[in-house]
Amino acid sequence: METLITGKNPKIGKYAILGEDPDKITEPLVIGDNCNIRSHTVIYKGNRIGDNFQTGHGAMIREENVIGDNVSIGTHSIVECGNTIGNNVRIHSNCFIPEFVVIEDNAWIGPCVAILNTLHPPCPNFSNCAKGVVIGKGAKIGGNVTIGPKVKIGAGAVIGFGSVVVDDIPENAVAVGNPARVIKEKTELNCVMKKFERPYMWEQ
Repeated sequence: METLITGKNPKIGKYAILGEDPDKITEPLVIGDNCNIRSHTVIYKGNRIGDNFQTGHGAMIREENVIGDNVSIGTHSIVECGNTIGNNVRIHSNCFIPEFVVIEDNAWIGPCVAILNTLHPPCPNFSNCAKGVVIGKGAKIGGNVTIGPKVKIGAGAVIGFGSVVVDDIPENAVAVGNPARVIKEKTELNCVMKKFERPYMWEQ
């Protein structure tokens, strides 16, 4: 049985492993047009990945993820199984995405972000209890952020670097700290470089 189906113009680096078999999966790995899979990446069978997908070196993507178009997963980042990742999502280097996370379109996840999904590890009801983490459309997650189980980050929210998020964050809110607290709305941010009237106005 075929383990790998790629679209047009694939670019696959040395020592990449595509279609790794986790035994229980029968569906092939499907990747759309114009992929750029860099060296030492490992992608398991059973993933469905859109066009213009790229990885950094040594990324690891487990089985049964659904990944949209124009997605980038950075060097040494890990994506576990059963996630849904929308279009135009950027996941930077050294990130950990556990099982059953929903990352919506245009979300941006900075380096060394860790998402946690288990309230009481190890749990015999893990496959149900671990669900619920959602990163909303266009949300921005700063570097070294930790996001806890069941947390929903609203569309357009901005999470400051180094924050620990244990509660839901509303849409378009700016949250920082440990534990993260909302300090303002995204429209209240200032562009310290004075290049724009305010940050993210280009997204309107």
